Amino acid sequence: MWWLLAVAVGLIGLAHTAPFPFLLEYIGPSRSVWHLPGPDGPPTIYLTYDDGPNPDATPALLDVLAHEQVPATFFVIPKHVTSVTAAIVARAVQEQHAVALHSHTRALMLKSPDDLDRLFAEQVTEIERLTGSRPCRLFRPHAGWRSGEMYAGLSRAGYTLTGWGFGMWDWDWWRASRPEKLATRLAARASDGDIIVMHDGHHENPRADRRRTVAATAELVPLLKAKGFQFGNLCTAIETERRRAG
Repeated sequence: MWWLLAVAVGLIGLAHTAPFPFLLEYIGPSRSVWHLPGPDGPPTIYLTYDDGPNPDATPALLDVLAHEQVPATFFVIPKHVTSVTAAIVARAVQEQHAVALHSHTRALMLKSPDDLDRLFAEQVTEIERLTGSRPCRLFRPHAGWRSGEMYAGLSRAGYTLTGWGFGMWDWDWWRASRPEKLATRLAARASDGDIIVMHDGHHENPRADRRRTVAATAELVPLLKAKGFQFGNLCTAIETERRRAG
């Protein structure tokens, strides 16, 4: 019977840590978004980028998105939004991209709902002071690690946890992803409503080399366009879905 106990413990652990929907999402599916197909029109893909803003990579990425005329959603780490990078975030907003909150640590899983609510309020206020605009009410936890307490805090703060499609990510378990291979893999797996996550920054190193993300995006967008996909602003899409459901 020991293996049943091990399986049970593993399932409980996955419910809190898996980087894709699991038990916590089945208990309260309205508290998070991992896939968002549109009600009509062409199939939609959501490009999202984590761990920025990066003084080197994010402007280059914005250049690619501007050239392709597609929107994206940037999940920024508040400590990386500084007087040096504030203009980058402001540019993203001006160019009709969404900006939302991310985290550099799993420790937010352990915060009480009140503490998480206060933390978000402080982070948003500081980002608005630096950039002139407030992030939308989406939050992506570090590496997908989440807990019931986190969900309670998000509910109190009025935020929606945002994940990504299974397999629709830019990391490779064994080696660094090559941009062309990554673009081909993502395009082959893409379906209506998929949320793709790539990284324009790093949770610890604010100037990490993310040229591969820029190159992969430049390869990926034309491939998705050729397959008939349009691109969505995730904050706008989720808010529209809320109004439709309400």
